Amino acid sequence: MILRLLTLSLLILYPVAWFAPLMRAGLLPVFGLSEISVLTGLQSLWGSDAVLALIVTFFAIFAPYLKTIGLALVQWDLLDAKVQPVLHVLGKLAMADVFLIALYITLAKGIGLATIETAWGLYLFTACIAASLVLGLLTERTAKIGKTPE
Repeated sequence: MILRLLTLSLLILYPVAWFAPLMRAGLLPVFGLSEISVLTGLQSLWGSDAVLALIVTFFAIFAPYLKTIGLALVQWDLLDAKVQPVLHVLGKLAMADVFLIALYITLAKGIGLATIETAWGLYLFTACIAASLVLGLLTERTAKIGKTPE
């Protein structure tokens, strides 16, 4: 039952992580910093590059959320456990998004003109993705043993 509740909690935590500040960024330290969340970043991206925005939207929002819904359905025996390899791939795609954010922060810090500070939302978003991966592995393990997830 704990595995199921943890999985369901991700359905609440993901939207919180999407609105939470991932980082604070500014051109130079003297101009102040703007908070950037997943959703504000996507809004900005939709205005400049719709194709890239569509890809990032899939990685940041749809992939992790669909994986979590799929895991919950498998855990409640509403979906066949044979779909778990697909859910595992969705989890890896979601992790690619966290990698890209980390890469952008590293690049921006290396340029020296921008000031970037990581915020609590980045850690929450990363924790949600990592928890989803762990819950997926635990769900696979319980399915192989032949138990229903508890």
